[in-house]
Amino acid sequence: MSQVQSAREVEAGKTGGKISIILSKGTIDMVYPAFFIATTAAAMGMEVHMFFTFWGLDAVRRDKVEKLKLSPVGNPSLGMPNILGVLPGMTALATMMMRKRMAEKQVPKLYDLIRQAKELGVKLHACSTTMAVIGLKESDLIPEVDDVVGATTFLQLSEGGQVLFI
Repeated sequence: MSQVQSAREVEAGKTGGKISIILSKGTIDMVYPAFFIATTAAAMGMEVHMFFTFWGLDAVRRDKVEKLKLSPVGNPSLGMPNILGVLPGMTALATMMMRKRMAEKQVPKLYDLIRQAKELGVKLHACSTTMAVIGLKESDLIPEVDDVVGATTFLQLSEGGQVLFI
């Protein structure tokens, strides 16, 4: 059986199982793939947990959820030399270009993707330690966040499943 056939068979059926995603980055190119994987896994019947830590918390902060950026520095796939990425205004330009491409391809806005994840049963967990370090309160988070937990609780929730670190 080829890999393509295997992938099609998996897409056609429910897999069960569990996946936990640790999101430690808060840029467009990290947050969107995490939610694409989470929603796909949930649609396949998997139990899905997402743990937002350090800058990954930006994805679930009321004041930042729709303001994530794309850094051109160290991102060679953007097609520009890295040295240009450090110029003033390049992050804003790269972000604007990516948002335009995403809109053209009808990629949902992040908050819509978060709502879709919740409708599919994805559990969102904010890291209590990171929140304490950064000085965030639960009221700073979007209402879709299920709880604020420590690493121990998250690892217990993840037990027996796959863990992805993004």
